[in-house]
Amino acid sequence: MSISLSPEHEQFVLSKIQSGRYTDVEQVIAAAFQLLEEQESQYTLWLEDTRKKVEVGLKEIERGEVLDTEVVINQLKEKLRQKRENQA
Repeated sequence: MSISLSPEHEQFVLSKIQSGRYTDVEQVIAAAFQLLEEQESQYTLWLEDTRKKVEVGLKEIERGEVLDTEVVINQLKEKLRQKRENQA
């Protein structure tokens, strides 16, 4: 497979080799793919977790287990006020 890099990406790859951390282009590309795979894996886990939390939240709503928005906002404002006082 042959790929073309933009001048910026090519310079980035070359700078990584020049830094001594990588010995050749293949190592830089392999590291980039490894990071991409890790990122995709983390995203998949986050997405699954978020979907589960949404499902739990929807079931709570169906059961009437909801909080008044105004009460929650006021509680958050109070916590923020207390935090600011503690930092001062």
